[in-house]
This record gives sequence, structure tokens and C-alpha cells, in this order.
Amino acid sequence: MNRYYYDLHIHSCLSPCGDNDSTPNNIAGMGELNGLNIMALTDHNSCKNCPAFFKAAKRRGIIPVAGMELTTAEDIHVVCLFETLEGAMAFDEEIEKRRIKIINRTDIFGDQLILDENDEIAGVEEFLLPNATTVSLEEAPVIAERFGGICYPAHIDREANGIIAVLGAFPPSPKFRVAELRDREKESEFLEKTYLLSEQLVFSSDAHYLWDINEKESYFLLDDEPYSGELVRKRLFERLR
Repeated sequence: MNRYYYDLHIHSCLSPCGDNDSTPNNIAGMGELNGLNIMALTDHNSCKNCPAFFKAAKRRGIIPVAGMELTTAEDIHVVCLFETLEGAMAFDEEIEKRRIKIINRTDIFGDQLILDENDEIAGVEEFLLPNATTVSLEEAPVIAERFGGICYPAHIDREANGIIAVLGAFPPSPKFRVAELRDREKESEFLEKTYLLSEQLVFSSDAHYLWDINEKESYFLLDDEPYSGELVRKRLFERLR
């Protein structure tokens, strides 16, 4: 068993609220500087920068996880992570059908840049990404699991788009196995507000800027013998499930 330091909620320049300097290569580089071993890219309602991030992370010795911060129909943010890049991209195609498409105003919300493995612009997302989809909170875990993923509430300690702030309480259904906190100091407070145990909480940054990415603090103990990045990612998902 070894410690794997992580940040499982990071935005790139594809998210309009994300900084344009948050490119796949820069995110991986910051993770390396911060001593992280596992990083998940989770842009709003899209996985389209995950292929470039996978290549950038592997060059830096980071184990990448493909993900998405999905906005449900109730305007709740949930983190969706996938054991394979292929599963994430298939999930992306499914969510694409469930988005409410409004033209992005870059002068108000910011750019939505799709990059290649060299951080060159490969495309631009025309429609605003963070707004609510037609996917309900009940549906989200079911759809994610269909593509080999796991889904859990994001930043439950936040007012904006946090599940407790929106619903007034942590719901008994769907029965989430994990929830995310941003502030470790609020752990006791929010354990009392959920049915979860301490080991079912993850602590991730929801970073929109490079300097917000987690440093070497939160970790999972994972069995990694015989070592491979694929095995560590498999053990991570076993732990989350």
C-alpha cells in the first residue's frame, strides 16, 4: 500500500470560468510541482480537454483521470469520474444530447478553448457550458455508471450549486457513496449533515486557476503491486466505489 496524493476536481481553459493559462500541460506541470500523483480534469459539462490532459499528465508522471463537473437539472454540481478515457468520451457524447444550448458570451463568461496535447487551440466550444442540463440528480449516477464511472456531489460545503444549499439537506436518494469537500476544516460540520463516514469524503480544489490546485496533502492508500498507472486508477475506483 502506498500513498497517492490527489486532486480530483480541476478545471481547464475549456470551462469559461477557468483561466486561459489552465491548459492541460500547465495543469499537469502544476500537479508535478505540488507533489500530486493523481489528477482529474473535470470541466463543466464536457470532457473534451481530457484526451490532451491524459497525454500531458503521462509526460509528467501523473496518473490522469478523465471526468466532468456535471450540472444537473436542479442546478446541482456533481463530479463524474471515469475509469477509462474512452468511457469519459462516450459519457461526453451522451451529455451533449442533454445540454441546453445557449450561445456563449465570451465578453461576459470567458473563452471555452479545446486544446491539443501541445496546448494549441484545436477548437472552441460555441455554447455556454456551465448551465443546467436536463439530467436529473437521480439520473446522473445511473448514466455515469453505464460508462464505467462514478458520480458524487461536488463541493457540498459551498452555497453556489452545492447539494445541501440547493436542496436544504443531503438527500437519502440517490444514495451517494462519496461526497466532496473543499475545506478540510469543515469535515466534522458536514459529516453531521450527511449519512457519510469520514472515509467517504474526498478533498479536492475545484481549481479554476493553476495556483488553486491542491498541494501534497490529501491522499488515498492504494495497493499498486505490480505497479502500473492503469492498476492505480483501477484501485482508485475500487476505493471510491
